[in-house]
Amino acid sequence: MQLVIRGLSKTYKGGVRALKDVNLTLSNGMFGLLGPNGAGKSSLMRTIATLQEADEGTIFLDGLDVLHNKTEVRKLLGYLPQEFGVYPRISAEQMLDHVARLKGVQQAGERKELVGELLNNVNLYKDRKKKLGTFSGGMKQRWGIAQALIGQPKLIIVDEPTAGLDPAERNRFYNLLSHLGENTIVILSTHIVEDVSTLCSRFAIICQGEVLYSGQPEQAMEEMRGRIYSKMIPKEDIIRYQSSYPILSTQLKAGELYIRVLSDSDPSDHFSPAEPNLEDIYFSHISQKMDVNTL
Repeated sequence: MQLVIRGLSKTYKGGVRALKDVNLTLSNGMFGLLGPNGAGKSSLMRTIATLQEADEGTIFLDGLDVLHNKTEVRKLLGYLPQEFGVYPRISAEQMLDHVARLKGVQQAGERKELVGELLNNVNLYKDRKKKLGTFSGGMKQRWGIAQALIGQPKLIIVDEPTAGLDPAERNRFYNLLSHLGENTIVILSTHIVEDVSTLCSRFAIICQGEVLYSGQPEQAMEEMRGRIYSKMIPKEDIIRYQSSYPILSTQLKAGELYIRVLSDSDPSDHFSPAEPNLEDIYFSHISQKMDVNTL
């Protein structure tokens, strides 16, 4: 299975250009999509999910024209948007059964088995008779995950899927997605860089509608090796360091400020070499984009 995106662009009313000539090729496995708020992540996923039109470009899923065969694509798609509504007076079990029927699971016995399995996978089986309107935010999110997995989708799109989940639920969900990714394309949009680093075989950084980087996390970090340095400084000195060094990120720990800088050579001044991580790659590309746009 392969998803091929070429020259995809989208401009909203008012002149806001959400996507600018996006080119990506995705295969089976988990693909991470990183970017700040308003970067274009949701616009890209909504376009792939056939929920909005593109102005230019093409999307093909194993040769199927996504932009012109929406009904066929939806049969192969599992989608969990960042925000979604539910019918508050219907139980989780009943609503999931209804979604399964809409996705073509016609046999009642098959639906019952499927619904039970999915609710168990997202740790909601004991709450299956409860009305969706009584669910907490985390429970609602887990129900949304279950509905996205109905019909053995070939393409799964999840937008900030772990919002409202506790650490155990989050780990459970990602284990489920990792298992599904063995035979499915899973697009994971998240602001949690660590999740992409540990879960995704490939990723892309998007900012202001443009793809700034696409590749493998390990390769990206290897390319940055020997160029990251760190130092602990007094908080009141941050402005001086910002004016002298290309600071990628700062972190306050126990009242001390740790800074990480990007440099092709040792900046001296008591900086220490540091192992690169995916946050370094993310911040380096985002900062370059912001710098270009402020010139």
